Amino acid sequence: MRFAVSCPNAGDPARLVALAQDSERAGWDGFFVWDHLHLVRAMALDLHDPWVLLGAVAHATQRLRIGALVTPVARRRPWKLAKEIVTLDHLSGGRVTVGVGLGWPDDDDFGAFGEPAAPAARAAVYDEGLELLDRLLRGGPVRSAGPTYAIDVDLHPGPVQRPRPPVWVAAMSAGRPLARAARYDGVALASGDGEPVTPDDVARLVAALPAHGHPFDVIVPWAPAHAPVRYYEAGATWLVAGCWPEDDWFDGLEAWARRGPGA
Repeated sequence: MRFAVSCPNAGDPARLVALAQDSERAGWDGFFVWDHLHLVRAMALDLHDPWVLLGAVAHATQRLRIGALVTPVARRRPWKLAKEIVTLDHLSGGRVTVGVGLGWPDDDDFGAFGEPAAPAARAAVYDEGLELLDRLLRGGPVRSAGPTYAIDVDLHPGPVQRPRPPVWVAAMSAGRPLARAARYDGVALASGDGEPVTPDDVARLVAALPAHGHPFDVIVPWAPAHAPVRYYEAGATWLVAGCWPEDDWFDGLEAWARRGPGA
């Protein structure tokens, strides 16, 4: 079992980078940031670009796995996203993990910017973009003539990690999200109703995973009411500590990070 801190891309960016350093010193295995533009618009959060933040985190740390949990592929140009990820992989010496998802909330992070708000309208673009991102992350020639993207490129350099950085796919339920995740390197579980993800939830979703035939991670948001060993027994390989950005959220997450995963 490995442990990570997951931080909203909100607040003072220097404090976010310092939080990553605190996490590394305290023995955490990973540090991930969210990828939102508004999150909830009414909250008027000070949100920062996750890839700029992660570049600074890469420079300030030596050991942590880093990445975004999760990036909505459907609102990104896959080749630009691939270039950002590969650059970060070089800056970090091969420590990047790629978290991807459909994205949320529909209106504040998509509709407000003229993007399709309905999840169904984004899902096909997401699937096509993710397949293309997989190929682009490996470097070298890529040709595609799909319904959304038509490219003929030859990107260099390739990543430090071969054949590409690991890809974790977000899922809230069985069915299509889990089938999508099984094609890659891990599933990042999330709650669809805002309730904590319990070990029983993990066991149920792990049992529903299609056969994948390759090393595979199961990433779970850590509800402290449940002991890590129960998540491990249910099939989790990563527990991720995080919080919703309201009230004194940063102070609480900072204290948890500094205590370390064994506290």
